[in-house]
Amino acid sequence: MSSLRSEVVEWLGATESEEDSEALVNECVSICQMYNLTAEALKYKWEALSYGKAQSILRFTRESAADVKAQIQREIQAKNASNVSKSAAATNFARGKLANSAKFAGVSANGLTGPLKAAAQPPKALFGGMASVHVKLEQDFDGPIASSSRVTFVGPKEGRQNRAYRYMYETLGERSETLDTQLDGFGELILKHYKDVGQLGHPGVFSEESCVVVGRIVLDAEPSGPGIKLNDQSLILEASRAHGDGLRVPLQLAPDLKIRGGYKGLGGIGLFPGAVVALKGRNGGGGYFIASEVLAIPPMPASPAPPSNVAASFDVCIACGPFTPDADLDYKPWKSLISNLKASKPAVVLLLGPFVDATHSYIQDGQVEETPSDIFKRQFIGPLRNFLSQSPTSTVLLVPSVKDIISDHAVFPQCELDDEFSGDPRIRLLPNPARFALNGISFGVCSVDVLYHIRKEEYFRRGEEVDSIVCEPEAASDPMSNLGRYVLQQRSFYPIFPVSLDVAHEVNLDVSHSAQLRVAESPDDPAPDVMVLPSRLKHFSKIVDNSVVVNPSFLTKGTYVTLSYSGQGTGFPKDRISADIARLS
Repeated sequence: MSSLRSEVVEWLGATESEEDSEALVNECVSICQMYNLTAEALKYKWEALSYGKAQSILRFTRESAADVKAQIQREIQAKNASNVSKSAAATNFARGKLANSAKFAGVSANGLTGPLKAAAQPPKALFGGMASVHVKLEQDFDGPIASSSRVTFVGPKEGRQNRAYRYMYETLGERSETLDTQLDGFGELILKHYKDVGQLGHPGVFSEESCVVVGRIVLDAEPSGPGIKLNDQSLILEASRAHGDGLRVPLQLAPDLKIRGGYKGLGGIGLFPGAVVALKGRNGGGGYFIASEVLAIPPMPASPAPPSNVAASFDVCIACGPFTPDADLDYKPWKSLISNLKASKPAVVLLLGPFVDATHSYIQDGQVEETPSDIFKRQFIGPLRNFLSQSPTSTVLLVPSVKDIISDHAVFPQCELDDEFSGDPRIRLLPNPARFALNGISFGVCSVDVLYHIRKEEYFRRGEEVDSIVCEPEAASDPMSNLGRYVLQQRSFYPIFPVSLDVAHEVNLDVSHSAQLRVAESPDDPAPDVMVLPSRLKHFSKIVDNSVVVNPSFLTKGTYVTLSYSGQGTGFPKDRISADIARLS
């Protein structure tokens, strides 16, 4: 600061009268700090701006400083506009475009399907209030278009351009800021819920008195070695910079640990790397924080009871890929499901990827005679359009997977598929994860196997329950329900951090964009009425806290979910929703 000021004073010299020189120096120093310039760079910008003027009358004044500042701002705006154009061009040249690559045997450039042409905007009633929908129809599309859907669909508020971010450009600063923001948000939630806390403490500061700290669970991997799960000896608590200087402090749980504010009957608390916890205890100077009490993260509130309305009833069929076994690309399970759909004609069909799996042996070995995009259009878009021709008032929702080779966004969170893969205004493309509503019933959907990943890392510690939440009926306490509860309590579709190395390829997590992984817009918002979390674990349908959580498993295992909502009634949405595991015939 002093060096910069000296350079500015030396440069200005006698360019200004004594009474105004101090104000001018302050203005120049402010400009240099604001735009990261040296005094010499500021001088050159002024000379460039003043080029052609008579040097004999040229003096740097307060007006000159304002002119230079305006010119710098114009240069920054022009640079930002150029970067946006380059970013859009880079996005269109991403992995999904490689689906038409000549590396796939037997495909020539002349044999590819032509680009889809933009069609006129369909009737507004089709979109049921969904914000900003762009649809391209295939040139030969001549099927019937429904005048209105059986459900009102409300999708993501932001446009695709906000989710199709450039990945692998995140910095360490962006990652740490995102992680700190998450911890600080939970700290505010704890202070708001537990009125007697007062203020949060610092886990690394020696104190004889107990305090409440909020931090993230970290696996002490160095002494434990690879492949070791969390245990009492490998716990580390990571605090935010605001409430703990970003320190990592060894954590010990007291033998007589108490669990405060959790659901009665759970019997303990589950911990895993990345889990945010609130603990009461103290640092006695032994180099570790010993927790005597765990303050359970407050559960998400329930959605308000909707009015009784028979017309609001609807049914949904939910299936998750892979849709064909690894031994072939015949998609026999998918064809069986399509036959069932044509018979039952559900109001909504929700399909989660992978649709064309990049890890499929045929794809990896190049044993295909079509591009992946052509495979998707032939196996999915064609049959779905045929289904919609028989059930014109139905809606199809497609959620991709990070394994989808047809996706041009191979990281998580993931934007929706490109518009060329729709082909019908009733086929809606959603991001991964996705939050949407059908007739006012909220859904949360994620195609990453978060349940299995948490189960792999989970360490369940039992403790004495204190001030528990009593609910009727009693809260489900089985392992599968607990896994879904972790997702809801952590308010994230993927609360694990860092990702375990043996499953990192299934996630490709982009931490700096983890705001898109929120289960709800804000911590105080209601939980989704339905959570769809497909997993390789055993399929199930359970009521967890205030949500119906379903795991349809994979269609290649022969299972999917049929869900129905009864608009008539007086209870909460979870009381009017029926979800069953169905099997392919």
